Amino acid sequence: MAHIFVCAYRHKCTACFKQYKKKEHLIEHMKVSCHSAHEPKCGVCQKHCKSYESLREHLTGPLAKANCSTIFADRGCKLCLKLFDTPSSLSEHRELCCLHAPAPLGTMKMPHTNSQMDVDISTSMNGFCSTRAPEAIALDCEMVGGGSDGSLDLCARVCLVDEDEKLVFHTYALPQIPVTDYRSEVTGITEEHLKDAMPLTEVQEKVFRILYNGESIGKARLDGGKARLLVGHSLENDLDCLRMNYPDHLLRDTAKYCPLMKTNFSSHSLKYLTREYLGQLGVHDPYEDCVSVMRLYKRMRSQDHQLEGIESSSANQHSQGFGNVFETWKPNEMKQMMPNGLLEVSKSNYKCWCLDSLLKS
Repeated sequence: MAHIFVCAYRHKCTACFKQYKKKEHLIEHMKVSCHSAHEPKCGVCQKHCKSYESLREHLTGPLAKANCSTIFADRGCKLCLKLFDTPSSLSEHRELCCLHAPAPLGTMKMPHTNSQMDVDISTSMNGFCSTRAPEAIALDCEMVGGGSDGSLDLCARVCLVDEDEKLVFHTYALPQIPVTDYRSEVTGITEEHLKDAMPLTEVQEKVFRILYNGESIGKARLDGGKARLLVGHSLENDLDCLRMNYPDHLLRDTAKYCPLMKTNFSSHSLKYLTREYLGQLGVHDPYEDCVSVMRLYKRMRSQDHQLEGIESSSANQHSQGFGNVFETWKPNEMKQMMPNGLLEVSKSNYKCWCLDSLLKS
């Protein structure tokens, strides 16, 4: 008796390679996955991953795909996860990709606490894109404890660094209520440091002047204007202790940026991120933390992604096109699309930092 083999046709996502029996299921997958050219992608098989952590597991994890893992082990950078043509080109790249931690603030000459900044901010760090981009400032605050049990976070030290890793502003800040725990083993702050510290209201004024760059708050909230991008790690904590607000569209938070998060989309520590993505080992220090988040931001901003679905539109127009775009398509139209076509119209649900490099081009 002849045996009949039936091969069921499967609809395969061209981004993450998941397969579905029905076209409708693939379309529903595309609606919720928000695949785009901005996702981390395997240089071997071109599979899209939701985060660099997912890509790292795909390439080097215990269940890594064998072919991808073998090729990556020979020609892949374990920091930026890029694939190179030859082992020699990889060796040249590694010298630039692995960055040393900056000198702690205590070993530097202390700057004055002037809020004026007159520098030409253009990227020049080794291993990063030199494309002209919006000016960015990194912020880090050190907090001491207030309240009866010392659990209330009070701002006691503020540090701002520009894209060239120059110290723009640094000062100790006088909390508005008594300090009950200086947390000296972590912060290095003692009662002596805060004896003649700058009042918090004056610190706020100087930080605002730097960030808004002479722009009105109303215009900055509307379209950014001349206001600077604010880079940091868990920025809501720093802004809360400063008792300040800043427009969400101007925030670049390494704790909340999807490609830098865990596979379950919870946040990594800054120490982990700098070790895994910069090869940088250092100590807890406000200047070093500012430099670390700025380096992470610039590394993510320098990604060269093909802006899918764009012919001549500007980066500003594209930045508004996030979310579910499939709602504008009729069901019958989507059923006629091939998997590649579905991927082409799919958009990211977050703003990729690579778009920052195009805003002023």
